[in-house]
This record gives sequence, C-alpha cells and structure tokens, in this order.
Amino acid sequence: MKKVGIIGVGEYLPKKVLTNKDLEKMVDTSDEWITTRTGIKQRRLVAKNEAASDLAIKASYQALEDARLKPEDLDLIIVASITGDMPFPSVSCLVQNAIGAKKAACFDISAACAGFVYAVTIAKQFIESGLYKNVLVVGVEVLSSVTDWKDRNTCVLFGDGAGAAVLSQVKSGGILSSYLGSDGSKKDLLYIPAGGSRLPVSKETIDNRMHYIKMQGNELFKLAVTLMAEAAQIALKKAGLDCKDIDLVIPHQANIRIIMAMAKKLKLPEDKIYLNIAKYGNMSSASTATALCEAKKEGRIKKGDIILLDAFGAGLVWGACVIKW
Repeated sequence: MKKVGIIGVGEYLPKKVLTNKDLEKMVDTSDEWITTRTGIKQRRLVAKNEAASDLAIKASYQALEDARLKPEDLDLIIVASITGDMPFPSVSCLVQNAIGAKKAACFDISAACAGFVYAVTIAKQFIESGLYKNVLVVGVEVLSSVTDWKDRNTCVLFGDGAGAAVLSQVKSGGILSSYLGSDGSKKDLLYIPAGGSRLPVSKETIDNRMHYIKMQGNELFKLAVTLMAEAAQIALKKAGLDCKDIDLVIPHQANIRIIMAMAKKLKLPEDKIYLNIAKYGNMSSASTATALCEAKKEGRIKKGDIILLDAFGAGLVWGACVIKW
C-alpha cells in the first residue's frame, strides 16, 4: 500500500476584519457575550469583488509553492465548499483554469464543516490506487454571503477564508487512518432552507430570510462534543494508536467550549490543541485547513509528529484523520 501524505499547505484570509466591537453596533450583543460563549474575537470578510474561487486560488498557489510543485503537476483538484461562486460550474474548475492546472480533473464536495477532512480522505484513495499522483485539496467558504446579519445568535459565529493542501506519495509516515460519519436524520439542526430545488428563490423565500443559515445551537453543541471525541477515538484505534500518542489536535474551529469539552473527553491537555478561532471564527470547511497551515508555519508541527484532524458539521457529518507528519 502506498503511503500518502500532505507535502504542502497554504491559506488565504480576506483583509477585512470584523471585530466583536463592530458587531455591537449591528445587533444586540457584546464583546464579552461573544467571547465567553464562543471564544471568537474577530472574523474575516471578503471584499465586494471577492468570491470563493478567489480565496481558493490564492491558498492553492501557496500550497503548491510549499510543495515545490507547479500547477501542471496536479492530477486532481478537490474543493470542499458550501458557498461556491455559483451553483455550477464547480469552484474546482474555476481554480483549475485560474492556476493553469491543465491536466487536473476537478470536482467539489459538500460536507460543510467536515469538508476538508472528507476531501483529504477522498484524495488519499486516488493516490493509493495509483490513479493519480498529486492532488490539491481546498477548503473554502464565504459564509458572510449566507449569514443573517440581523440574527444575533448566528452572525457572531461565521467568517470567510480558504486553506489548501497538496497530497502525494511519501516515503514514510503520511495519513495513517481516517474515519467519516454522518446522520441525515438531524439535517434540520443546521441548514439553509431555500435556494435549492425544494425551495427555489422566490419573493416569499427572500421576505422570510430563508437563504441564510439556521441553527439549533444547544443541540449541536452536545452532538459535536460527543461525535468529535468518538471520531478521534475510532481513527486513532484504526491507526493502532491512542490519545497519549497525539502531538497536536487540529479541530474544526466552531466554538472554544466545544473544542475544550472534546479535549476533556479525550483527556488531552490544552497545549496539544491548536486554536485560531479567536482570529477567524467558524469558517466551515476552511477552518481545519487554515489551522493546519498556520500550525505548520508556527512550528507547532515537526517531522514525525502525530497530528489529528477532527471536524463536525451540517448534515450531520463528522470525521477524523490521523497523520504522521
């Protein structure tokens, strides 16, 4: 069996910063309330002329540079996103054209906040099978485009950004195991009601603000803690490891209390949990990807380290990957 690993990472965060103080002027909230309940201090928002593909392209170039590859070396591009530029064509095709990856096949996946973990797992299979050699995976979101800025319970949570990784065959280490899970029976806990074939755009859907994220936070909180901890344990067991072997956990950055409760379940010290939620908020599929990139840039990841990616999101979907760097 071929060993498959991440050989390059990249990220792009829009320049515009929206702080909790800014939100105090928009809705009935406070910096203290947001920080205490979520751990978020600020988030990034796209400029008027920026879409998902623009962020993805910049993150992709950075990942390719880190991997020391050229766009023409890519065989496949997978983009995880729930906020693409348009219903079709895919963001991956827009990225392919922009960076000049002429040989690469392209497709997008929709797995919400677990999108990057899902996409990495999918990419690994293509390389293991021998079908492709180099695969670019991107997690990108423009959640500001589907956030209800009048809803104080959700607008404080979300931000925009992109993270990317290049996967290829490696001589040692690499992705040791993956675990993916889902439960469609709980679809109504986090969703956007309108804009698809069930409820196409109409005056009624617009008037009722049905094109924005709807969330039942309390139920999601409990499920996220349980399922992220469970995913970690299953993935570690598949790799023949346990929690004490982990050097760094890179979790989906949804809520600081979820992350810390999950760490407590796994009996992991705080210094083994990577956090960037205070700077960026919840960027869905981009959260885990950007956190991985920043952890590497900051020297938190060293060769031979055991890294756990762990995520949970709408669907419901969840998953974990164990990587030996």
